[in-house]
Amino acid sequence: MLTVAALAAPAMFAQSTAYFGTYTRPNKSKGIYAYQFDGATGKLNSIGLAAETPSPSFLAVHPNGRFLYAVNEQGEGGVSAFAIDDSTHLLKPLNHISSRGNGPCHVSLDRTGKWLFVANYGSGSVAAYPVNGDGSLGDSSGFDQHEGSSVNPARQKGPHAHEAVVSPDNRFLLTPDLGLDKVMVYSIDAGTLPKNDPPFFKIAPGSGPRHLAFHPNGKFAYVVTEMGITVVACRYDARRGTLEEVQTADAAPANRAPTMSGAEIEVHPNGKFLYASVRGDNSIAIFQVDPGTGKLTAAGRVSTEGKTPRAFAIDPSGKFLLAMNQDSDSVVEFRVDAKTGALTKTGDGLNIPSPVSVVFVK
Repeated sequence: MLTVAALAAPAMFAQSTAYFGTYTRPNKSKGIYAYQFDGATGKLNSIGLAAETPSPSFLAVHPNGRFLYAVNEQGEGGVSAFAIDDSTHLLKPLNHISSRGNGPCHVSLDRTGKWLFVANYGSGSVAAYPVNGDGSLGDSSGFDQHEGSSVNPARQKGPHAHEAVVSPDNRFLLTPDLGLDKVMVYSIDAGTLPKNDPPFFKIAPGSGPRHLAFHPNGKFAYVVTEMGITVVACRYDARRGTLEEVQTADAAPANRAPTMSGAEIEVHPNGKFLYASVRGDNSIAIFQVDPGTGKLTAAGRVSTEGKTPRAFAIDPSGKFLLAMNQDSDSVVEFRVDAKTGALTKTGDGLNIPSPVSVVFVK
């Protein structure tokens, strides 16, 4: 039986399969690539092309570990459902449905595996779908079209939903919208997505919220801003589904430039460290986390040894971090120091065309 990385003890993941999502381009990527991952040593061995599908830019795995889902980030966007073959680790197509918007960039599942959520960046909307018993997706059960704009006329003329994050207690869905400078909040409520009260958390104008990560204790949440290159630390009220800012930490390097932008954010499984990637500078900013207040202290920066780290991920054991350099077709691996949070390049890495997402499956 397969088990999902996020729900299993780290010790169970000495051996797992890493699935990489990519942007497909002519004569380069063809879809989702699979690798054997050794959680003890960090070694990655190629399995091959797991599934051919257009621009699977973000991946999610069902809690039972039997199914994998990918957004297809295109003009008229879609979501593809796959079954994971236990023996070959390849992906069998189940079905493909519309994302109900343009340019879907994120997909997630609730913790029961009954509902799937998609954020459409291009059209600025979020949609929900029921997950059938065989892993396929049913007709959309919930939808919300974001409305409005913000202060930057070049980037914020309209909404741009960038992520759909399920709260730790599985009651709320939080969606950072870059175009509105808001984190929209919904009640999951059987996949119908009614708006929360209050319906959003406001970010500083012109910041462009991109991704959000919860602290393992569920008391804090962190938002990385694409345009501001900051990390907004928030106190999270699980009862009401609300965020309250406690700090805005600068994630940009000293040589900040207009070509730089914030991208991915993750809190280490031990809750002591937080990481945020910066495109243009091609680096990952490291922060220490105060367990009492949730506030951040800068603790260093490391180059991703490539171009445009759109995403990175920490493996289930917390020992390794994989940085995906979209524009240099490379995945660079770092070992995580459990005491300081420092990142040291292992020397291991992969050549994958336009890598932009990864998930681990036991």
